[in-house]
Amino acid sequence: MFDVNGKTVAITGASSGIGRAMASHLAGNGANVVAVARREDALRDWAETTDGNTAFVAADLGDIASLTDVVSDISSAFGDVDILINAAGLNPRQNADDITPKVWAQTQDINLNAPFFLAQAMVPAMREQSWGRIINFASLQSVRAFENGIAYGAAKGGVVQMTRAMAQAWSRDGITANAIAPGFFPTELTAPVFADPVLAQKNADQTCVGRNGTMDDLAGPVQFLCSDASAYITGQTLFVDGGFTAK
Repeated sequence: MFDVNGKTVAITGASSGIGRAMASHLAGNGANVVAVARREDALRDWAETTDGNTAFVAADLGDIASLTDVVSDISSAFGDVDILINAAGLNPRQNADDITPKVWAQTQDINLNAPFFLAQAMVPAMREQSWGRIINFASLQSVRAFENGIAYGAAKGGVVQMTRAMAQAWSRDGITANAIAPGFFPTELTAPVFADPVLAQKNADQTCVGRNGTMDDLAGPVQFLCSDASAYITGQTLFVDGGFTAK
């Protein structure tokens, strides 16, 4: 029921953090994994040090006009994609008064626009086989306002609604679309948070379980949403946050 063996998975943001950890987990469980990110050296290192069927595509996902070519490059590794995981993220952490149009646009492109257009390009092949999985990464900021988070929060709020709309558009074709909203996990994106021990502990204390997340906490939910076990779940956002948003 939870098997992903032989499925072809494309994971964005896979050069580090959550994307890299989930790429390694799924490759270790028999999936054909194509890692996608900007940093070719980090992707190459991941591919060379990860067991399983792996490939990588170096691409700037903020260049929306190039995404059709990116999808073609992804498909050249193992064939059409069965599962798309949109884990790439950009958080400029700027005050609302300081955000420029350029930074705003870049933040929306990486967090919101690229996930949609990648999915749109991959859906025809999923539809043809009447099976597909789209997993978007939302955030605590999808529902909570954080200081210096207006651009990122706006994008991640959009991810939740986009995920619902994807489900409405494509789930009758056997393609589920869901989102995962992580709590605080140690990644490059959250490095400024974990660099402050007091703030990191404050976030841990905000959870119901009393700690911040580890990558192992995400592996099960991601594999569940990739598998047949989640066939009747679509349009949903799962908060993997230790109960942060429950308090």
